[in-house]
Amino acid sequence: MEPKDYTVVKIEGEYAYLREDGTNGDCDVFIALALLPLGVDIGTRLHCEMFEYTII
Repeated sequence: MEPKDYTVVKIEGEYAYLREDGTNGDCDVFIALALLPLGVDIGTRLHCEMFEYTII
């Protein structure tokens, strides 16, 4: 899996919707907040590499 950057666009309950940077939102990623770093909120930018997310 190649490294990608995302932006958190929506949070619903225990899940976050991530939009890949540079896309228009056709394929938002739905992921559990427990798999993301602490402090993630709407607008947070994330870097994903080998299924590990870090805040940019």
